[in-house]
Amino acid sequence: MERPVILLYTDGAASGNPGPGGYGVVLCCGGLRKELSAGFARTTNNRMELLAVIAGLEAIRWDRARVELYSDSTYVVKAVNEGWLENWQRKQFRKVKNVDLWLRLLPLLARHEVTFHWVKGHAGHPENECCDRLAVAAYRLPGLPPDEGYESGENSLPL
Repeated sequence: MERPVILLYTDGAASGNPGPGGYGVVLCCGGLRKELSAGFARTTNNRMELLAVIAGLEAIRWDRARVELYSDSTYVVKAVNEGWLENWQRKQFRKVKNVDLWLRLLPLLARHEVTFHWVKGHAGHPENECCDRLAVAAYRLPGLPPDEGYESGENSLPL
């Protein structure tokens, strides 16, 4: 029996750049729906956009899932769809920010069949709006943990 397609919606947000940030994820499959979110004390919007994609893909329990991923992040969508990620990998991620997260994403892309779609943010798309609300609510929580990759400087390689 063929498994159903998973619809994955993601968004990241930060209040300031850097500042407190969070991500929101909505997974839909076979009539089921799961929402995920987390916040961090100091991070960037791009890191949260990317971490939302990672968290959503990591939540998928089987291999070779067919995933239709929707994000309002041109940074993330273009990196995959326009071959930037492959080029960065070929060049060993020189001069690329958020290397720790891109390296975390690569095995997930190899594990699943993911198609990336860009959606306009804050344009009334119900699932994108839900992800935005989840992301904002996450970074407004008290006592947020640090974004270790951001704080440690592991998010970029030396030039």
